[in-house]
Amino acid sequence: MRLPILLFATACAAFAAAPAQAVGTRYPFCITGEDQPGLSNCTFTSYEQCAATASGRFLSCIPNPYYVPEGDAPPPAAYGRSVPPPPPPPGYRRY
Repeated sequence: MRLPILLFATACAAFAAAPAQAVGTRYPFCITGEDQPGLSNCTFTSYEQCAATASGRFLSCIPNPYYVPEGDAPPPAAYGRSVPPPPPPPGYRRY
């Protein structure tokens, strides 16, 4: 009886969790400290905005290592192109 309950609880937790990609990739600055551990609050568009929120508390601002500016994405045509195979080694005979 315990196994089905455990499986059900695991499945519910998996479906309720947000995908990792959606958390913290849209904003360039994160606030971190005792109240906000790790990269749990990456919602700041400027360093000044982050510093104002951290002011007077034991918090600091760090650049978001997962932030990708919108202009740095490769063009859409690059996704559909395939890479040609390497040439055969010398002495290789095709049949």
